[in-house]
Formats: sequence, structure tokens, C-alpha cells
Amino acid sequence: MKRRTHSRCPICYSLDVFGDKWTLLIMRDLLIGGKRYYRDFLNAGEGIATNILADRLKAMVEAGLIAKADDPEHGAQTIYSPTAKAEALRPVLAAMAAWALRFGPDRLVAPAAARRLS
Repeated sequence: MKRRTHSRCPICYSLDVFGDKWTLLIMRDLLIGGKRYYRDFLNAGEGIATNILADRLKAMVEAGLIAKADDPEHGAQTIYSPTAKAEALRPVLAAMAAWALRFGPDRLVAPAAARRLS
């Protein structure tokens, strides 16, 4: 993982690891949506560009948030799966969703798979 700051602040470190929009949405898709393939993340709905997705997946592997493996059934495909480090973010994502549902606009809805968060 590329260290972006010299700060000793744990919140700053957290933001360095998973604090951008796309990384958090990929984490959502891994932990809540059960997505495992590049094309699944690409088609998630928020419109991530292919170069950004490839960059975030690479950075997440380097940070130890996701594991990358060849698909045994389709050798040309790669399977991404959350590591224990990523699984530990479930309560963080749950808290973020709860906060947004409480304070965000009325149009927000809880993810259908929200039970997987806790």
C-alpha cells in the first residue's frame, strides 16, 4: 500500500487505506453484494471507469483488503474475495449506512442484503 501521509493519526491511516468513494463502494459490493468478479464491480451501477476499478482493486490487494485468485472454473477470470482485514470493516459500513439512513435524504433505502453487515 502506498502511504499517502506521514500522520500518526489512526483516522488518517484509515482514510489512506479505504477512504475514497470507489474503494468503499467496492467493499460494499464484496461484503454486502457478494460480488467477486471484475465485471460485477464494473456493472455495479455507480459508473466506475475501468482504469479506476483496476487501480482500486490493485491497491486493495496491496493493502491486504482483498485476495485475488484465478477462477478454477474459468481460468481467464480472476476472483476477488474479502480478507479478514476487509471483514473487520463490516461494522464500519453498517454504521455509515445507519448514519446515512438517519440523516440523509428520504429517498435512501437500506441495502437489501444489509443483514450481512452485522
